Amino acid sequence: MTDRRSLLGALAALPFLAAAAPSGRFAVNFTPAEWQRRLGKDAYEVLREEATERPFTSPLNKEKRAGIFACRGCALPLFSSAHKFESGTGWPSFWQPINKAAIGTTVDRSYFMVRTEVHCSRCGGHQGHVFDDGPKPTGLRYCINGLALQFIPGKVA
Repeated sequence: MTDRRSLLGALAALPFLAAAAPSGRFAVNFTPAEWQRRLGKDAYEVLREEATERPFTSPLNKEKRAGIFACRGCALPLFSSAHKFESGTGWPSFWQPINKAAIGTTVDRSYFMVRTEVHCSRCGGHQGHVFDDGPKPTGLRYCINGLALQFIPGKVA
């Protein structure tokens, strides 16, 4: 039997449940155990469980070389160093992806707010969020977890 207290508790949890990983089939897919083995604990929590790394902890914040920032889960190129900027937020930030088809977005209603979550379109790995307070020309700020990325120095897309 459900009482009012149980019902209110369940309703209060709904915003936290709404941030589930993107559904659907992806070109790159592994079991949770295989993802954990491939990624390690911290990257697994970010990419597969939608955790957020602590701000100002990623070495990619200070990465200034020319190159590509690819998904750590499947190596799909997502962002270019040419589109990186210092947002002061503590996470690597970009004003656009290399290719809009490389990322997917979902509505994230966790923590009693509505945000746009960004994930890799090839493996579904959680990257971070996109906000509309970025620089010109797009006005967007892709706020990305450094643990979700790998940097590949070289040519800029």
